[in-house]
Amino acid sequence: MRVALMVTCINDALYPDTGKAVVTLLRRLGVEVEFPAGQTCCAQPMVNTGYLDEAVPVVRNFVDTFAGYDAVVTPSGSCAGCARHQHSIVARRSGDAGLAAAVEETSPKVYELSEFLVDVLGVTDVGAYYPHTVTYHPTCHSLRMLGVGDRPRRLLESVRGLTLLELPAADQCCGFGGTFAVKNSDTSVAMGTDKVRHVQDTGAEVLVAGDNSCLTHIGGLMTRQQSGVRPVHLAEILAATEADPA
Repeated sequence: MRVALMVTCINDALYPDTGKAVVTLLRRLGVEVEFPAGQTCCAQPMVNTGYLDEAVPVVRNFVDTFAGYDAVVTPSGSCAGCARHQHSIVARRSGDAGLAAAVEETSPKVYELSEFLVDVLGVTDVGAYYPHTVTYHPTCHSLRMLGVGDRPRRLLESVRGLTLLELPAADQCCGFGGTFAVKNSDTSVAMGTDKVRHVQDTGAEVLVAGDNSCLTHIGGLMTRQQSGVRPVHLAEILAATEADPA
């Protein structure tokens, strides 16, 4: 099985350890991962702000870059959701039948990390060790667009040493929403502040999620409030072992 890592813009620029963790984890599970150097953005910022025509060349580059792979794995429900559900909208608008066909071929092969682990590899215990108390925030695109359900929780519950604490109002948005946080900053901060309060109420040491964009937003607010809670991506927890702790 040929597997490609779609690292995402935010991880490539700000959180390279998350991408490295995905590779470490998948290799430990016997999957050799390739990193196509031609990959760029998934086009989500353009799609979500209505620039569908400008998104066409970005989507075209995506399908050209990841053509031929059996699976494309990404540590982001948000970017996976864009590829799976929004690329077809861009392709139809372009009027390019070839692009539409390529999207139809590529999009179903894009998996958020927990989906790939549970649904494709058929594992929930990845041999991880993480001796901390954590609480899990299900990000909106993972929860609603992809429907990942309890897959991340099942993976976390199998991690040795980890104590998973329930997050109150877990399914409420953190307020990030990409450009939403820029255009509606007051609302975004208010929503994020609510999320931070719920995180602090758990008493957890670590907040885990499957999208670093959401963790950036919540983490910034937690830092301002000196909460002492660390934001950590799901991939980094699952990649941790006693020999190589996170």
